[in-house]
Amino acid sequence: MALRNDYSGNFDPNLRLDDFSRDFLARLTHEYNLIGHLLDRVGQPIVALEYGEEGFVRSAIEEWQCASPVYSKRMQRLMKFEGSDVGTVFKNIQLEVGAPQQFLDFQFRLDSPDYGEFWLPFCGALNDLETNGGDPGLIKHMCHDIEDPTFDATAAATNPRMVMRPIHRPPRINEEGGNGKGRFPVCRWQVYISEEAQPYENHPNLQRIAGTQLAAIELVQPRELREEGGWDDYSHPLDTLCQFEDFSQRALSLLAQESAVQALLLSHSYTLSQTSNYGDEVGRRFAERAWVGHAALAVERMQNNLDLAGDDIETLAKIIQLHPHFQPRSYTDIAVEITGANTLRLSINDCPALHENIAHSWFTQLTEAPHPALDALVAQVNPRARCHPVAPDADARFAWDVIIDASNEPAETPVELAIARTSSGVKFQLERRRLPVGVIARG
Repeated sequence: MALRNDYSGNFDPNLRLDDFSRDFLARLTHEYNLIGHLLDRVGQPIVALEYGEEGFVRSAIEEWQCASPVYSKRMQRLMKFEGSDVGTVFKNIQLEVGAPQQFLDFQFRLDSPDYGEFWLPFCGALNDLETNGGDPGLIKHMCHDIEDPTFDATAAATNPRMVMRPIHRPPRINEEGGNGKGRFPVCRWQVYISEEAQPYENHPNLQRIAGTQLAAIELVQPRELREEGGWDDYSHPLDTLCQFEDFSQRALSLLAQESAVQALLLSHSYTLSQTSNYGDEVGRRFAERAWVGHAALAVERMQNNLDLAGDDIETLAKIIQLHPHFQPRSYTDIAVEITGANTLRLSINDCPALHENIAHSWFTQLTEAPHPALDALVAQVNPRARCHPVAPDADARFAWDVIIDASNEPAETPVELAIARTSSGVKFQLERRRLPVGVIARG
């Protein structure tokens, strides 16, 4: 069967990621990578509204400190580049949810195994703050208070004596503490191994995240080789211009899943931080709200950037099937079946996501009743769509009929999505930096 270059045509309930071409999977991986990064555009404002700047700074630090070391080592094993040198960390940055390609436009120079530099000609996160008031205090929180401990946590996952130190960084102002109005590149960092550096002390929550079922989940392995071309892994030396398009169809089917895992690990870490600091009621409430907004945000980007526009039942089935929150299927085992002109059945089988050991994690919140996140997801495709609980069949734990009912009042946009839309990342347009056949276009 020919590989799909998009998801046009009829819905296929048995579709797998490796049924798509290398070209489409590169696009999908970019989307999963950026969507995962945008979790903070939903979750952290929720914290800030109740607990102020101190609360969201602590939340952001703990979230990334306790997820990035886990997913960094997962990516190294997956793409076969485990090591202890600076190049290993640079490969991690190129592929991770914390540095979505182009939106955070990292550029690299590797001088030796023990020393390198990176810089950002464009930073979407900084752009959001500068275009939304340019408050130097908020910029300092992001580029100093949050980045210092989280960058070092990422480096220490590879080598406990590796550090990241700024050469210059925002705020881009002429006042004291700034790096000069309009400074370009926006920041520059050095990364090096220092025998004088003290081994990094990890946050206690790291072990909790490392002990989750998600942290150890195996990805769904692609079937036989179905398309030639590209890298099957990243075991070769660092390519400073690496993009997802450089990888093979097989590797991309894994990288897409791993990007989804990274985002879910961040959601676990976010939830654990809130619960640890503020208790169960706040942890549960914030986790639910983050899921509502992020589920809808993912739909918005998928419809705008993956040729999945539409509001009919077939489009809705396709969106659910490809939604990153339901990847990998080894973690969240769902089934989608179209049952009528305006109805489909969504089932969740018994799977690790339903038995996660982080209190209030997204899928452990599910009951027979519709969850606000599932309703937000389907309503983002069609505002008259709703989830209705039904008795699951023998293989499923939960099941809902999703019905598009013209008599329903259109659902309102979730406030959590409205908050996230203040970020340029929601509508950010990724450019093609490689030719679709894999010929490297670097001229």
